[in-house]
Amino acid sequence: MQNLIVKPNPQDPALTNRVTGWDQDGQEIVTSVVVERPLTLYLNNREIVTMMTIGDYPKYLAVGYLMNQNMLAPDDKILDVEYHDDLDVVVVRTNSTTDFEDKLQRKTLTSGCAQGTVFGDVMEKFDDITLPNDTVLRTSWLYSLSKAINSTPSLYLEAGAIHGCVLCEEDTPLIYMEDVGRHNAVDKIAGYMTLHDILPSNKIFYTTGRLTSEMVIKTVQMEIPILVSRSGFTVWGVELANRAGLTLVGRAKGRRFIVLSGQDRIVYDASS
Repeated sequence: MQNLIVKPNPQDPALTNRVTGWDQDGQEIVTSVVVERPLTLYLNNREIVTMMTIGDYPKYLAVGYLMNQNMLAPDDKILDVEYHDDLDVVVVRTNSTTDFEDKLQRKTLTSGCAQGTVFGDVMEKFDDITLPNDTVLRTSWLYSLSKAINSTPSLYLEAGAIHGCVLCEEDTPLIYMEDVGRHNAVDKIAGYMTLHDILPSNKIFYTTGRLTSEMVIKTVQMEIPILVSRSGFTVWGVELANRAGLTLVGRAKGRRFIVLSGQDRIVYDASS
């Protein structure tokens, strides 16, 4: 798709390995298998997390993770993002020590795990976010997006075992990221949006993965008002979407879909 700013590169030799196996008839075959590797993220001098990722766009992944975990405030200035491929390390440097570095240190000293602290802060921000009501999803756009995204050359089509996420505007896909975890693909898009000052208010977010609580939380954190998937829902994902006023569209395949939250943003303009 020529309109994509960022698109998958299934021919990148660093993202897959060729592995010998056997098919259903016992015939020897050689197939592509997705690579996953560790990436350790530092915020200034504090180690935050080690993620398993396919390894492309590590800087966007790092910044997006910090944004979606509420570890960077809107007024925090990112001075530099350093990627050291020989160490599988990415370092995000800011203009000052963030609150989360102190919180992580205290939590590590007391219990050895910071996830409770992280989740609590994320949910505090979740309830303060107001998503725009003037963004719409026309059914004609949805059908065009689904067709365009599903026909784009991708690692999923090449090797499977991977999730994709796409940032869209009206009927145009803009940024298409893939990774072994859908949360990583989301974070890459969030990082790209942050570093390139892309506004979320009129955007549509498409994912190949399930519409879980995590997907809803991240989409709301990014302040994108519409989330679409060709997969299904979880109960908590639906509850959180309704709580935030997020339009949640699932099982979007062909000309079929189900809306379980935010139906008022849907414009039924496509002919049957």
